[in-house]
Amino acid sequence: QVQLVESGGGLVQAGGSLRLSCAASGRTFSNYAMGWFRQAPGKERELVAAISASGYNTYYADSVKGRFTISRDNAKDTVYLQMTSLKPEDTAVYLCAGRSTSLIATIQREYDYWGQGTQVTVSS
Repeated sequence: QVQLVESGGGLVQAGGSLRLSCAASGRTFSNYAMGWFRQAPGKERELVAAISASGYNTYYADSVKGRFTISRDNAKDTVYLQMTSLKPEDTAVYLCAGRSTSLIATIQREYDYWGQGTQVTVSS
């Protein structure tokens, strides 16, 4: 089992920045690809960004390209999501997810482990 705990959410004005963190425990973090999803009220959960186990490969949703950066520190068992130029439409619960393989996946069901989520609210 892998436990994932997110932190770093909060309330920010449009144009501001936040950095989310996801701390993992329980298994060898460096073997796992990771992803950040978000879910807004009344909307489906969507993948925002993903990173391979090595960190060499990344994926971003079109809506966040150029504004969000996913990274990981395997020595600290932590994955990050740096969010800049935030918009009100970025408001959502952000969830960290991990999969038991090193390769990126863009489909929600491909992820095996999930955190509880952290709320991000962007005011206009």
